[in-house]
Amino acid sequence: MTNEFVLEAITREFPESVISSSEPYGMLTVEVKKEDIKKIIHYLKDSSLEFNFLTDICGIHYPEFPEKEIGVVYHLHNMMANFRIRLKIFMSRENIEVDSLVELYAGANWMERETFDFYGIKFKGHPDLRAILNMEDLGYHPMLKEYRLEDGTRTDKNDSMFGR
Repeated sequence: MTNEFVLEAITREFPESVISSSEPYGMLTVEVKKEDIKKIIHYLKDSSLEFNFLTDICGIHYPEFPEKEIGVVYHLHNMMANFRIRLKIFMSRENIEVDSLVELYAGANWMERETFDFYGIKFKGHPDLRAILNMEDLGYHPMLKEYRLEDGTRTDKNDSMFGR
């Protein structure tokens, strides 16, 4: 199994869904349309490609790109061929919802809850979408880049000590 073979299979089956592809560090990375992610992952799992293990689901936040501000990254693994693939979808802040994969991979349950907890991404069809690591009354999603990295009110540190 090669990157070219898998990309060609996805492109052949879903010609309108693939937005871009790349191979950072040799791993096939495919950006697809948000509304097609569940169909594509279902195909990758149940076809002869046999991506039978969902390694990870995580969120990303790019506030400098309003149309692609929020993203979800899926890592899948074909254990028999030892082949991995990364799928990415992006959405605007106004439409922060994507289909749940719990019915395809039971392990998606907690991964989606964690992604919701930290990024506020809602997973349609999830059986129990609520905070998993943060307090339920936290009131914000801590991994969104909405806050300064440093406290500007601090007077007890000297920036020259940090090379600034």
